[in-house]
Amino acid sequence: MDLLFLAVFALYAVATVASLVCFYTLNKRLRTMVRVLLPVAAALHAVYLLTRFVISGHTPVASSHEAVSFFAWSLTMAYLLFRWRYRVKNFAAFVTPLIMLLMIVALASPSHVVELPPAMRSWWLPAHGMIALMANAFLALAFCGGVMYLLHEREIKRKRMGFFSERLPSLEALDNLNQHCLAIGFPLLTLGIISGSVWARQAWGAFWQWDPKETWSLVTWLIYASMMHQRFTLGWRRRRVAIMAILGFCAVLFTLWGVNLFLGGAHSYAR
Repeated sequence: MDLLFLAVFALYAVATVASLVCFYTLNKRLRTMVRVLLPVAAALHAVYLLTRFVISGHTPVASSHEAVSFFAWSLTMAYLLFRWRYRVKNFAAFVTPLIMLLMIVALASPSHVVELPPAMRSWWLPAHGMIALMANAFLALAFCGGVMYLLHEREIKRKRMGFFSERLPSLEALDNLNQHCLAIGFPLLTLGIISGSVWARQAWGAFWQWDPKETWSLVTWLIYASMMHQRFTLGWRRRRVAIMAILGFCAVLFTLWGVNLFLGGAHSYAR
C-alpha cells in the first residue's frame, strides 16, 4: 500500500514539474503531458483510497494522512471536472503545486491504519468528512484563481505587459472562474457544517459545543458567506473577491491543520 502511495506521489510530482516548466516555456508537449498525467494520477490515487477503505473498513478520511490525501485527490478531481467544463489557460501551473504540497503533508504524516474512536464509528463519517473535503477542494480552486487574478492585475497596473499577461487568462475570465468555484464550494461547505452538527448531536448530544474546530469552521463559513453576500447583493467583483477567496482559504487551512496543532479539542484525534 505504501508503494502505491509513492507511485501516486511520483506521478503528481512529475505533473507539477511539467506544468511549471510548461508555464515558463509555453511548451505544448508538456501541456499535453500534464493533461495525461493528472487523470492517470487521480485514477491511481482512487485505487489507493479504495485499498485503504478495504483494509481499514472505514472511509479514508479519519487520520491526518487519510484526510490530507483525500483532500489532494478531491482537488485533482475538482480541477479535472472544472477543466472538462471550462478552459482556463495554465490553471494547472497553480493547482498542481498545491496538490503536491498536500501530498507532501500526507507523506510526512503517519500512514498506518488507526482504530476509530467510538464517536467516529458512524455512517456520518463518510457523509461529513467527504463533503467537507470536497468543499475545500473547490475553495482551493478559487484560491488559485484569486492568486492568478492578483498577479495579472498587478502587471496590468504597472503597465508592464509581458510574462503574466501572455500566460494567464483575462481578468474577466479569472473573475468568472472564482464565481463558478465558489458557487460549488460554498454550498458544499454549508452542507459539511450541517452534517457535522447533526453528527455531533448523535455522538455527543448537542448540535454545537463551540469546540475549536467547530468555531473555526463557523468563522470560515462566515468569511465565505460575507463574500457571497457582497458579490451578489452589492456587486463585489474582481480584486475584492480575489482577496477574499485567498483569505477564506487561509481560514480553511487553519481549520484543517492549525486547530489540531494549536487548539486541540474534541477533533484532536484527526492529528
